[in-house]
Amino acid sequence: MSTPLSMDSTTVIAVLGGTGAEGSGLALRWAAKGHEVIIGSRSAERAAATALQLAQKLGPGARVRGANNLDAARVATIVVLTVPHTVQLATADEVKPELSGKILIDVTVPLVAPRVDRVQLPGGESAVVALQRRIGADVRVVSAFQNVAAEHLHDLNHTIECDVLVCGDDAKAREAVIALAEDAGMRAWHAGVLANSVAAEALTSVLIAINKRYKVPGSGIRITVPSKP
Repeated sequence: MSTPLSMDSTTVIAVLGGTGAEGSGLALRWAAKGHEVIIGSRSAERAAATALQLAQKLGPGARVRGANNLDAARVATIVVLTVPHTVQLATADEVKPELSGKILIDVTVPLVAPRVDRVQLPGGESAVVALQRRIGADVRVVSAFQNVAAEHLHDLNHTIECDVLVCGDDAKAREAVIALAEDAGMRAWHAGVLANSVAAEALTSVLIAINKRYKVPGSGIRITVPSKP
């Protein structure tokens, strides 16, 4: 099954793990832009409750609803994985039959408690690369949004000053994710192949260390590009 890459009224975004802070924040911003969004969770009841909260915050016309992870992935054209690293592969395995040909945006950060401010990459490689290997090449996995603080996402009046690094082996899929980042009020950059995601994943621990040292709620990154002479 082929997934449309253009961001139009037929695009349905499933946010798996959407009851969490990061997932619900992304869902809120996409729904505010007019996208149809499905909150996915292991519990359909929890998903429905979160969807109702977001809909009430957005007001009439908001297209957001809840479902269990499998049902959400089934009807979506783009799937976003926002679960903790400890359940990343298990969640992907659960919905794998519904992912063929689709874009899967992975937001996973391999944080290891209690030292989440220390880079600890599993097996020394990107967690998203491990995910792509697990679910197969017919799913277009794209890595993004690891370095954006959840508290900023939930404030629709807040200008997000953190850039998004978008990594993936499919350039058209990366372009679609960049469009979604812009819809959520962020500036995004093509950051190369999926293997480059290891940098964004590691940066999250660096940003957590900065937050702790300087007592700030959510530091971020900015990419600077020199102007052409």
